[in-house]
Amino acid sequence: MPAEPSPVRHVLILGGTTEARRLAEALQPAPYRVTTSLAGRVGAPVLPPGETRIGGFGGAAGLADWITAQGVTHLVDATHPFAERMSFNAAEAAALTGAALLALRRPGWTAAPGDAWTFADSLPEAAALLPGSARRIFLTTGRMGLRHFAHLTEPWFLVRSVDAPAAPAPPRLEVLLDRGPFRLDGERELLARHRIDVLVTKDSGGDATAPKLTAAREAGIPVLVVRRPPVPTGVPEAASVEATRRWLSSHPA
Repeated sequence: MPAEPSPVRHVLILGGTTEARRLAEALQPAPYRVTTSLAGRVGAPVLPPGETRIGGFGGAAGLADWITAQGVTHLVDATHPFAERMSFNAAEAAALTGAALLALRRPGWTAAPGDAWTFADSLPEAAALLPGSARRIFLTTGRMGLRHFAHLTEPWFLVRSVDAPAAPAPPRLEVLLDRGPFRLDGERELLARHRIDVLVTKDSGGDATAPKLTAAREAGIPVLVVRRPPVPTGVPEAASVEATRRWLSSHPA
């Protein structure tokens, strides 16, 4: 008798990052059904190959229901390092359904010689730690957190985001609509043209937005770095798309 075909492995990628898109690309073609889920916070996202769904699941229970209904066998949490709620929902949903779970997390940034970094544990703490001498601030923490800086009426802020931010926001604000990756020469020119004296960023990691750190170092501009939030314990991690592919190969359905 011929051997029965192996069950199709359905990989659900919780996406919204460069790594998530690259993973979806790397799994085409492959013996997987691949679905990438996007939160829907960006108006015109760059869609990866394979199936996509946009919008929330309704918490861990809703995600577990979707996993069961769609026959998901493997769950890859490739969300942004600051999407902490989704990471906890993924861990809980995997425990409820038995789906194999891996977190694809890009390494954080590391200070280099010449960097002048100060760290904060949250956006409100970052706003409180901004030096009184700061007058022209490049704020690269995303449009969703601008409310934490809205009470700062004296400094001027340059904010860069894919979509325009909504209120509340600092009153002295210029918005630059752009999408990475960004080049070092462009970051040098931007800091100089806007006379930036402080850079505020989340420790997002990766190469797409790292040139701003090099440009700040070269210009002697201090950087206020928001540390990453906690993540669920006991979840295996991979730091690259290739490591994630190896994990999928070693964890059959």
